[in-house]
Amino acid sequence: MAAERLFNRPVWVQVRCPGCEERRLNVRVNIELLSISNPVHKKDLAVRLTDDADPFFLYNLVISEEDFQSLKSQQGLLVDFSAFPQKFIDLLQQCIQEQNKDIPRFLLQLVSSASVLDHTPVSLNVVETNPFKHLTHLSLKFLPGNDAEIKKFLASCLKCLKEDKLMLEEKLRKTEEDLTRQLSYTQQSLSERNRELDKLKHEWTSHTTALTNKHSQELTNEKERALQAQAQYQQQHEQQKKELENVHQRSVQQLQNRLSELEVINKDLTERRYKGDSTVRELKAKLSGIEDECQRAKQEVLSLRRENTTLDAECHEKEKLVNQLQTRVAVLEQEIKDKDQLVIRTKEVLDATQEQKVILEESTEKKQSHIEKLEATIKSLSAELLKANEIIKKLQGDLKTLMSKLKLKNTVTVQQEKLLAEKEERLQKEQRELQEVGQSLRMKEQEVCKLQEQLETTMQKLEESKQLLKTNENVITWLNKQLNEIQMAKKLETSASAHAGVRTAISPHGMVRTLQNQHTPKPSAPSVQHRRQALGLFCLVPNVDGMK
Repeated sequence: MAAERLFNRPVWVQVRCPGCEERRLNVRVNIELLSISNPVHKKDLAVRLTDDADPFFLYNLVISEEDFQSLKSQQGLLVDFSAFPQKFIDLLQQCIQEQNKDIPRFLLQLVSSASVLDHTPVSLNVVETNPFKHLTHLSLKFLPGNDAEIKKFLASCLKCLKEDKLMLEEKLRKTEEDLTRQLSYTQQSLSERNRELDKLKHEWTSHTTALTNKHSQELTNEKERALQAQAQYQQQHEQQKKELENVHQRSVQQLQNRLSELEVINKDLTERRYKGDSTVRELKAKLSGIEDECQRAKQEVLSLRRENTTLDAECHEKEKLVNQLQTRVAVLEQEIKDKDQLVIRTKEVLDATQEQKVILEESTEKKQSHIEKLEATIKSLSAELLKANEIIKKLQGDLKTLMSKLKLKNTVTVQQEKLLAEKEERLQKEQRELQEVGQSLRMKEQEVCKLQEQLETTMQKLEESKQLLKTNENVITWLNKQLNEIQMAKKLETSASAHAGVRTAISPHGMVRTLQNQHTPKPSAPSVQHRRQALGLFCLVPNVDGMK
């Protein structure tokens, strides 16, 4: 008969007996597969429950294939006899995993019908717990071992203990031999290492003394060299400092001179701007005078229209003189049309003057905006200079932090390097400031050139406007002369026509006085007409100049 051990581990079991409290017991479960070949080859499953603390605790269960069939039909199992041992072991493994939890999902219950576990049959149940119900997956009935079985079990336990004792004694003997061997070897190696350590200590002391002497000599030499270099660098630094101070003073003087020149230029520009504003005011005054004349002309037109209405009434009243005065009425209608044309031209003149006024205002606004832009650029340049100074300060801080990292060397060399680094930083700072000042001077010179160009353009525009004003004044004087000549000629013509009308208008009806009344207000009409023609020419001349 051959036995194959499948499982041998201790498991916590919940013991339930009638009339007593439930308790937990640590039970060792041993599962073996027995194969019997005499007289018929068959396999049995042997399960044994023991307690390591109580050698008389023994329960056995032997399940043959026939017994398993009845168990399968009773408990509704779904596995065969060949797979049953592994499934039973899986259930035991799950119980072992859950045994340390407060509320285990799987647990083993050892149920007895007697009040005490004393040679009475028990049932081992594998139970799955949930909040609704406790499900029993498997229930196996164990029989207590009799005296022969207990003796056999105790003999096997004693035999196993003796075998374990012999094995442990053999292991202890071997470990003692190994340890003695290792101790002797370690003692020999320790003596050798002590000798080597003494040699190394002697060599190290001689080497350290030689190195200290050598380093002391090198330190004295380096100190002397550093002192000499420090004196040389101090002399060079003082010379460079004097040169840089002289250069800085010169640059400051140049900048001050340049600033005074720029202030003078700024004053000139402001004076020119004020002059331009005065010219604009004069032009506005002239424009207001022209508008007054236009209003007067409109009033004259209204008076003429009223006179025309009176004349029409008199013509209707005097039907007898209609045939004689038809020619005169046609002339008057033509004059009215000319007057309307003159009114239209005066309106055009007003529109043109308003456009010129708008253009001048736009040009002044552009100049003012440009001046504001220049002031903003100057402010931005100053802000950039401040930013550059801040960046230099940050760089100086970074250099100081880098220099602080070099304190690992000896104190004398570190101090000398700090002095040299500070001198180099001052030199670099002064060089950067000189470069920035040169760049700012270049920028300011460019801005001054631009301002001069703008001033030249504005002066050219002012000269052109002055020339236009002169040409307009000449045209006005010429037109006034022509108007005076035309008025004189018209007066002569009207006086001659008046005499002729008096002679031709004598009739039996005695209407001489009416004809004279009709012709006496005529000289005023041509003067107004000629004035409006002159104003039309005055408006056309500037437009022609603008077209050129």
